[in-house]
Amino acid sequence: MSLNEILANEVANKVINKEPLFILDVRNETDYNDWKVEGETVTSINVPYFDLLDGVDELLPKLPKDQPILVVCAKEGSSKFVAESLVEAGLTNVSYLSGGMKAWSEYLYPTTIYHDENVKVYQFIRVGKGCLSYMIISENEALVIDPSRFLDVYENVANNDGVKISHIVDSHLHADHISGGRDLANRVGAKYYMMKSEGAIYDFHALEEYTHIEFEKVNLEVLAVKTPGHTPGSVSFLVNDKLLFSGDTIFVGGLGRPDLGGKAAEWAGDLYETVFNKVAVIADEVIVLPGHYASLDEMNSEGFVGDILGNIRNRNEMMKTKDKTEFIEKVASNAGSETPPNYEEIVAINRGIIPASDEKKQELEIGPNRCALHHKH
Repeated sequence: MSLNEILANEVANKVINKEPLFILDVRNETDYNDWKVEGETVTSINVPYFDLLDGVDELLPKLPKDQPILVVCAKEGSSKFVAESLVEAGLTNVSYLSGGMKAWSEYLYPTTIYHDENVKVYQFIRVGKGCLSYMIISENEALVIDPSRFLDVYENVANNDGVKISHIVDSHLHADHISGGRDLANRVGAKYYMMKSEGAIYDFHALEEYTHIEFEKVNLEVLAVKTPGHTPGSVSFLVNDKLLFSGDTIFVGGLGRPDLGGKAAEWAGDLYETVFNKVAVIADEVIVLPGHYASLDEMNSEGFVGDILGNIRNRNEMMKTKDKTEFIEKVASNAGSETPPNYEEIVAINRGIIPASDEKKQELEIGPNRCALHHKH
């Protein structure tokens, strides 16, 4: 009989590699229904911790006899208690998630997604949150797009590749997580860029003043006509005419939701202009690399979240709706009322208006991303 501690990166590897995983989630039902560990080969059940304080005997028939069991809770303590109870009851292969769902929320899975004679590109998948960030390496320099607040991950990759992070860009003011852009720039001495129209009150390079950012063998085009829709200052970045880092404007399975500012119809009109006038001129062969994903179903056969623009156009109903009035009606009706948890406070922190401790940032970020406006199947 054994009780094992499993780290978030080990769980992520199992989920991404589609290994069978059975999870007993002992958080309360509301938290479980809102956000859980998910994946194609993940099976999970929810039995709240408080229902198990008097023993696990009634739970045993619900558990598999022939595969490992991973117990999960919010922070670790409850899952460890339940896992110990299961081992005492005679189960032979039980583990608990170290750090709980907080650790799951914060793990970044780095993977190389593109390599040619000029650039190498990493995608950092925040598996428990659905957020994506990127590093573009060329010769001795690197540019980071939409970094999370976990700075060591980006520094470690840059150090391993022997390059200096010289440029950092945020595609928009994030509403579901705290940006690490400014802190990373300060730590490594890089230039930090975002749109002035997003309202940040600290010093940065305003993307309104740039049509291109160039370094080594990279020509990053800040799409000359900006790509609003998700927020007024959302931009996309086209690199070497091959890779479109689309932020929260275009996803593998949908479009960015334009309702977070209370201007759904107005910003949906901007989104229409983006889709049919600005993105329309980009070639089908360009690889789209978004800022978020809704589920790992959007991961392609090569092991990263992204697709060529032609495929996205072909399957996205909203991108086929060329009548502007109909498009705006569809976007507004799909936007929904469920907003990212705590998004107003997160936006205020990202603007530099209010400070926040690491503990507060962790608390604010718990939960799924709700920034995508996905088409209904």
